[in-house]
Amino acid sequence: MTQTTEAAVQAPRTGKKPARPRRSRRMSLHRAWFVAAVAFVTIIGAAAFRSLPGLLIDPLHQDFGWSRGTISAAVSINLALYGLTAPFAAALMDRFGIRRVVAVALTVIALGSGLTVWMTAAWQLMLCWGLLVGLGSGSMALAFAATVTNRWFTGRRGLVTGILTAASASGQLIFLPVLSWMVEEHSWRPAAVTVSLAALAVVPFVWLLLRDHPADVGLKPYGAEEFVPKPEPVPGAGRRALSVLVKAARTGPFWLLAGTFAICGASTNGLIQTHFVPAAHDAHMPVQAAASLLAVIGVFDVVGTIASGWFTDRYDARRLLATYYALRGVSLLFLPMLLAPSVHPPMLFFIVFYGLDWVATVPPTVALCREQYGEDSPIVFGWVLASHQVGAALVAFLGGVARDVFGSYDMVWYFSGALCAAAALMALVIRRKPVAAVRVAAV
Repeated sequence: MTQTTEAAVQAPRTGKKPARPRRSRRMSLHRAWFVAAVAFVTIIGAAAFRSLPGLLIDPLHQDFGWSRGTISAAVSINLALYGLTAPFAAALMDRFGIRRVVAVALTVIALGSGLTVWMTAAWQLMLCWGLLVGLGSGSMALAFAATVTNRWFTGRRGLVTGILTAASASGQLIFLPVLSWMVEEHSWRPAAVTVSLAALAVVPFVWLLLRDHPADVGLKPYGAEEFVPKPEPVPGAGRRALSVLVKAARTGPFWLLAGTFAICGASTNGLIQTHFVPAAHDAHMPVQAAASLLAVIGVFDVVGTIASGWFTDRYDARRLLATYYALRGVSLLFLPMLLAPSVHPPMLFFIVFYGLDWVATVPPTVALCREQYGEDSPIVFGWVLASHQVGAALVAFLGGVARDVFGSYDMVWYFSGALCAAAALMALVIRRKPVAAVRVAAV
């Protein structure tokens, strides 16, 4: 017997039809989407620090006389720790909860960025911007987005992963033009303070609005058919992160995913984000114009990453990765011919094209980690992200050294383009895990 029939039987016989149960027809927005929105804002606020390294190379070189290789070494430490901290941060979130880990990470970022205004030696840059900001940013890495997605969503995971990944690009869009203006007009120190304040401003939102698990508010994950109880805290975060690494390292897909993602980091964070502004400045393009082009990359990155998440829910992630890397490699081969004193249409086409492909690789990579490694996928993705940042760190450092040695960045662009072609081939040979095995891992 349906609810409407029961209401008709129980209603008094007054000759009037029973009222239609409107409340049952009203669709309410699932709490998971509010948690995703808070995570999105959090990543945007934390993304300010990612906008600054490329803007600091020339000012620090002029103020302190440090070589570009030395400054790039600090950036490479930051990028490497950003990745190496991620798997341990994912395990710490299982132990202490998302809110605590993220709040502490934002505070460490604010501390490291704020202390740079008093530095006088290169080792202090490596300590503050390399170590402290690297550790804090690693805890706010994409493993955070993967953890939120895995806990709060069963359906639409690819789309949500794309949205949260795009948040970092949105933060770059918001802060990069402002920070470049500050560096150009008022030196780099006000920009560093702005980054510090932006990270601190997000802490109250995280602490008051973010929740660790749907069970905390008595809900099922979005798209789930059954209620999922909150798992018990997992002790030994460091030991678990290492044990998951050892287990995953025995499989071929892990090394293929790590290798492709290392090339992804090398061709984005390590190359374009760190060296595009100084390379454009070498071609006599104004710093603010070059920074604005990076901001435009951020605009189209949002579109490309969300679209990639939508595609990942519908198409083979391996073929998507191969397509993304192949197109990225081709575009890098043309970049040396496009750098000029002014912005012209071919350069705008490169910026739009590269923006659409910037981190479109993240949703299919997360999906492949989930397919291959089940419940351990956030930690496995943390290690894959570590390879992303190691690749970024190597190219950030070697790119600065190449500029010092050869006097230009041309060799770096060509080498990165060849690496992207190799990544496209690696993505195609990742084996598909049988559907039955995936279901067993999920259970």
